[in-house]
Amino acid sequence: MTHPHAAREIDTSRPHSARMYDYYLGGKDHFDVDTQAAETVAATYPGIFTCAREIRAFMHRATRVLAQEYGVRQWLDIGTGIPTEPNLHQVAQSVAPEARVVYADNDPLVLKYAERLMRNTPEGRTAYVQGDFTDPEAILGSPEVARTLDLNRPVALSLNAILHFVPDDWDPYGTVSRLLDALPSGSALAVSHCTGDFAPELWEKLVGIYAAAGTRAQVRSKEEVARFFKGLDLLDPGISLTHRWRQDDPRGTAPEPTDAEVSAWAGVGIKP
Repeated sequence: MTHPHAAREIDTSRPHSARMYDYYLGGKDHFDVDTQAAETVAATYPGIFTCAREIRAFMHRATRVLAQEYGVRQWLDIGTGIPTEPNLHQVAQSVAPEARVVYADNDPLVLKYAERLMRNTPEGRTAYVQGDFTDPEAILGSPEVARTLDLNRPVALSLNAILHFVPDDWDPYGTVSRLLDALPSGSALAVSHCTGDFAPELWEKLVGIYAAAGTRAQVRSKEEVARFFKGLDLLDPGISLTHRWRQDDPRGTAPEPTDAEVSAWAGVGIKP
């Protein structure tokens, strides 16, 4: 799945949010410009590493819950980011080996490493689409989706750490609705989203740092995140901070992070 021209398309002149996220997670697939921008963020908000880890852990738990308790066998993950194991399909296929996952992202660097996303069980299937959240019809109408997913059967729409990079004037609520409209009853929406609810002045600075680096961002309140689930049946515990959404990972002697450190809401809803 490696695209022969992917490397030539990668813009290393400015930082990219997906590569900065890779840095926060301790990955190696980023450039000096991303490191510098990420360290500027970390100097203002040291909790960014905790925030990123808890968002990732929420994705793992939400995927397992949907596979184990709700019988979901198909996922559409938009804003995939640079592969960090275990990836969503590995979590899903550990529960249901026949699970199918389509990943979508607009960063050519993700395409370069897409072969990591293709390592699935013999029974399952994975595919990668280079597409943008703001053009959902292109993703839904792609050959990869047609070959991999059956849109007449439930699909989990996974939007982790992407919606805070979609400002209101790009119509994120309308785009989520268009995506869900294409999915049948029994489908699910899983969202994690950074918030300024616990440290508004700090997050205003962080949004400014990202804007200066060329990436627009908009954090949202708990109520604003809940709007993405309009018309869906929220699973317990509803909209929760990521580290408290069905927490099942033993922390040992490590202290629980503070709400301000985490600063990310999460939720999972089922389409009636």
